Amino acid sequence: MPKLKTHSGTKDRFKVTKTGKVLRGHSFKVHNLSKKSAARKRNFAIDQKVTGKAAKSIKRNLGE
Repeated sequence: MPKLKTHSGTKDRFKVTKTGKVLRGHSFKVHNLSKKSAARKRNFAIDQKVTGKAAKSIKRNLGE
């Protein structure tokens, strides 16, 4: 079978750690930031862990 190509959109949005966990960025941090508190904006900067079947499908799209 030929090699599968990496899904470009997935490649830009997710990263896999050395131990195999899938991380995603947080939404709601692009615009309208003046009404959001500083603590809320700080929490947007922390990557979230993806679990379950979603993580499995993301890894498959990344070719892992």
